[in-house]
Amino acid sequence: MTANPVLLQKKYARVVELFANETGLSLDESLHLFYGSKVYELMKNGVSDMHCMSDGYIADELKSEHAERL
Repeated sequence: MTANPVLLQKKYARVVELFANETGLSLDESLHLFYGSKVYELMKNGVSDMHCMSDGYIADELKSEHAERL
């Protein structure tokens, strides 16, 4: 299932802002990490309806992915 592109962009913005607030990273850093993440790829491609998950869940997944890269 694919999401409405406008709604998906708004979801991205909320997730990036939440991720930035929870990690202490800047919005620019968070945005860069988000667009280079597997989480973004899953959301963009509609895999497992990841875009239907809560913002908090997606931000947590992004944090986990970021921690693995460190």
